[in-house]
Amino acid sequence: MISVSYISCWDAARAAATGVGVRSSYGTTGMAPVLAAGVGIRHGWTWVLRAASFRLEGSPAGWPAIGIAIPRVATRSAMVDLLAGLTRPAYGELRVLGQDLTTPQGRAAVRRYVGIARAAGRPRPARRVRGLIGHAARLANLPGRDREVLAAAILDRLALTPWADVPVRAVPAAIARRAKLAAAAVHEPELLLLDGLLDGLTARDAAALAGSIRDLGRDTAIIAIGGDPATLALVCDEVLTLADGIIVRTLATASPRLAGSAVS
Repeated sequence: MISVSYISCWDAARAAATGVGVRSSYGTTGMAPVLAAGVGIRHGWTWVLRAASFRLEGSPAGWPAIGIAIPRVATRSAMVDLLAGLTRPAYGELRVLGQDLTTPQGRAAVRRYVGIARAAGRPRPARRVRGLIGHAARLANLPGRDREVLAAAILDRLALTPWADVPVRAVPAAIARRAKLAAAAVHEPELLLLDGLLDGLTARDAAALAGSIRDLGRDTAIIAIGGDPATLALVCDEVLTLADGIIVRTLATASPRLAGSAVS
């Protein structure tokens, strides 16, 4: 069962302080990949989160795939940066994969276990699909032999091998997005963050990319952030909608990945 739990700030703070139910090895009942207690963060003059307390958790039935629909593109990226340990919350407590993101040590630690796939950003003009993934493997500090094996494995898993030697800027948009997904997942992260990856694609291309994301979701927790709740529902078991930093709606979806399972 996959769940998004809304808990009191007091309960969340107590769990964050004690680490109960929050460890980097979160694949058993009660483990929470993300635990927020009264978290607030701003991007410019806009609140990304305001006094938010929630827990995203999974169980042996499956890893969580959570969507967060945010209208503004810059605000979406700020949320991804927060969860990836690239920025710290303005106030409150936040743990991701058991790491305290209010401390420099916690943010540095969580970055090793998170993969980020962003729709925005353009690689070097001559960089090929294979090179993009290899570069990501080097940034993850994988040993040389492991880099080659894992890069070949993710190319095959996401059906990118025929495109491996084509420059990223020369491939169709849907293939470029899949290549960015492969680069984010090559080091086998515990949490995969998607920043607008499904936005702006045709329905057919979005459905195909969603299939690749769901396949990776068998092995890792996923938080997908985008502008359209319906598109996020192609991948996610639940979709949260944020407006001015406030969670205003939760959409439980009939995710194909959890056919036959309950969502609560």
